[in-house]
Order: sequence, then C-alpha cells, then structure tokens
Amino acid sequence: MHMHRRLALATATAAALTGGLLTFAASPATAADSTHVAKADFNGDGIGDVATEAATAYVNGQKGAGQVVVLYGTATGVTSAQRSVISQNTSGVPGTSEAGDNFGAELAYADFNSDGYDDLAVGAPGEKVGTDTDGGTVAILWGSPTGLTGKGVTVADPAASSHDYWGKDLAAGDFDGDGKADLVVGSSKSTLYLYRGGFTTSGGHGSLTTVTPPIQSGTNDNPYGPMSLTAGDVNGDGRTDLVVDGFETQTRYGWNTNYWLPGTAGGLSGSTAKALKPGIITAIGDINGDGYGDIVSGAGWDSKLDDGTPVPDSSDGGRVNVTYGSVDGPAGTTGISQNTGSVPGTSEKGDGFGWDLDLGDINGDGFQDLVVSTPDEDINGVTDTGMVTVLYGSKDGVNTASGAQSFAQSTAGVPGSDEKSDLFGADVKLDDVTGDGKADLVVGSYENGGDGSVTYLPSNGTKITTSGARSLSAGSVGVSTTGSPQFGAVFAD
Repeated sequence: MHMHRRLALATATAAALTGGLLTFAASPATAADSTHVAKADFNGDGIGDVATEAATAYVNGQKGAGQVVVLYGTATGVTSAQRSVISQNTSGVPGTSEAGDNFGAELAYADFNSDGYDDLAVGAPGEKVGTDTDGGTVAILWGSPTGLTGKGVTVADPAASSHDYWGKDLAAGDFDGDGKADLVVGSSKSTLYLYRGGFTTSGGHGSLTTVTPPIQSGTNDNPYGPMSLTAGDVNGDGRTDLVVDGFETQTRYGWNTNYWLPGTAGGLSGSTAKALKPGIITAIGDINGDGYGDIVSGAGWDSKLDDGTPVPDSSDGGRVNVTYGSVDGPAGTTGISQNTGSVPGTSEKGDGFGWDLDLGDINGDGFQDLVVSTPDEDINGVTDTGMVTVLYGSKDGVNTASGAQSFAQSTAGVPGSDEKSDLFGADVKLDDVTGDGKADLVVGSYENGGDGSVTYLPSNGTKITTSGARSLSAGSVGVSTTGSPQFGAVFAD
C-alpha cells in the first residue's frame, strides 16, 4: 500500500530526529474541502478555480523544488489553457527554488486580505532555513483580477528553532467569527499556530495564538505533528471549527486518534476538543441539510495488519467514517465501505477505499455529496490502477442504497486507460468550476510513472458525467516531467 504524503513526512521527520535517512513525498497526498469557502475564486469572476501542486517537480534543474498550478474555471470547466504555474523563482514569490523545498506540498485558500479575491497559502516544508535543513516556510500568494500573479508575503515562523517542516499542514477559516480569514499552520510538533486575520500585502496579520490538541500518553503516540487539518462549521455557531487528523498513530499506516476543536470568540479551543473516529484525511460539509457540518474521515487501511493484528474501525480495503454534526458538535458516526449497501465494488485487502475524499453539491439539491477515492483498486488484473466513487447526500445522510456512481479510466468517456500504478484518485475534489452552481469532479492521478495528471468530470446538473471530460497532463500545463513531479497529488482546501 502506498503511503500518504503526510505519513511520509512524519516518517521522514522521525528519521531526521533519530539520525536516519530523510526522504519526502513520492506518494499520494491529501486534501479535503472545508465549508467556510464554497470554492476558490482567485480572479473574482464567480467561477471556481482549482489550485494543485507538483511539489516534487524540478525547477531550473533543482530536484524537488516544487511548483503550484492554478487551473482557472471557465464555462466549459478547467483546461490547460487557462492556468498559472508558480514556483519560488516566479517574480514576487518569497524565496528561491532549491532542491528539496517541496513548494506547494500543502495548500489552503481564503481571502486573507479581504480584497474580494481569494488568496493561496503555500507550504514549502522542505525549505532550508538558516542552518536548519528542513525548517520549512509558508507564503501567501495574492489573488487579483488576473488570478494568482505570484506576488506574495512570508508567514513568519514564530518558533523556528523548536520544530521542523513549518507549513506541512495548513487550514483556513474564520475560527473566531470576526468576519476575517484566519490561517492555521502546523509543523513537526503538536502545537498549532493560529494567525487571526488582518493579513496585509506588506506581511502584517492579526494576533497570533497557539493551540494544542489533547494528546493521550502511550508508547505509540505520534510526536511529529498532525497528518492533516480540515476546517468547517460542525456545530452551526457561525465560527469555523478544526478537525486535526493523525495523533496517536499506532502503525506506519494504521489507526489514529482525530480531534474536533471548536471555534470560539477567542480562536480555537483545545481544552474542549472531542476525540473522533480514525482517519488520515477529512472533509466537512452538510450532507443531510440540517445546518450542521458533517465530518467524513477516510481510513484507507485494512482491518488487519500483515501480522494478523486487528485494526479498530476499519474494513478490508478501507472505509470512511461519517460523523454527523449537531449543536453540540460531533454526534453519531456511521461507517461505509465497499461492502455497504449498493456502494460500487467489493472490499478487498489493499484497495485503499477512503484514501482521499471530498464533499460538494453535484445536483444542487442542498445536500452535500461525497466522492471517495480507491487509488489502489485493481481492475481486470491491472494493479493499483484506481477508481473513485460518488455517493449522494440526502435528508437521511449519505445514500448508500441507490444512485451511487463509480469512475475509472476504463469507464466509457473517461480519458485514458487502466494502467498499473496510475493511482487514479490519488486526490479528489468537488467544486463548481463551470459557474453553473453545481459541483464538478476533479481527480488527480500518478499517470505516466509519477508525472501526474488531473481529470475533469463535469456535473450535468443531476450527476457526474463523462460528457465533456478531459485530462490535463503535467506537460500540458507547463510542469517539467523530469523525475516524478506528482502533478495533481494535492488539491487546495
């Protein structure tokens, strides 16, 4: 089974701290949408844009320097023609492209300076800072009428000497409810840093506070920071909450403890955090239309380890855990696997169902729909070619009885074909990129041996369709295919 980029980063951090060999990335990664912003709109035209990355791309011969790619939405969806490709060598971007920076390894969007255009926070967790080989940096790139131009500022690390991989986790939202976009930044430690709005193009920001989720004591605790952060309003109070994935990781790929941290007038509260079901990645959205954000976490591992040890809250081939929101925050939880109801496929060891996921309203009925990736799915004897599953929301929650769809590259109308290790579904995103008010599906894969690609599958107003589908390769958007750039491995949330 392939390792999530965030898991790879935590493993690399541990290796660095213990004197082992440090490696980063070269694996699928995650991103999950949040409810505080329905879609990214960097150029203010009212149509959703998609920010993705090629964090291991060569830039001017520098291996793993990394790039960010913005695909601008149009009436016909995302194309390779309407795009921006940005690196640290782009004029106005803080820093310089250097080997191993991994610029773009983590992304989060919001209108940070309140000018009406969404901006993009970009993590470069492998950036060398002084004598710290992997200190990491975070930059905010400003939106404009022409989209992301590359102009930006650095988000200063207030405790650079106490951790590594600054910016390996990012989340944006209005956590204190003051109407301004805030930014949460994570690193190799458990402490999270909350920049509370008021960002300016000269680098200023509002107050800075810290928050630490509760960490249970035990020999298998993960001391290397969270695996991912997801923002959304779970208790319906108008303030963004935060779900922190990946504490107390029990095995390299195994189960963990996640936490819900509520937003308050003073920012995020760690003291009132609630533990959640396991999962490495999360999305938050109102699936049942009751006004509360629901938490969907992907646990893409198997029910037993290779040595036969049972793993709690898992299924053969993986599962997703849906925790419905309420006025008091997280409430009841339901598990879904490929053996649930009429969910397409069959749970098989190593499938990775729940590897990535996202929420969006595909048919405009007011209920958030769910896309779940299974990138390690074998199809017709082709190993790890991958597939994605779409499940629709309803007043009763996720509908697993009827209406489900599945897509692979062998599905009629989907560009490409099933090939070994394509990992179709390495990342997924549901956003309206045509401006019709309905969420379309964008799928990342590891096409062509790790070059990567992005596949666009539009909504026809009722469901996801292959009519008008297209695939965007790394080369077609201007990303160097030297090495394995992993274009499309992470979508911004």
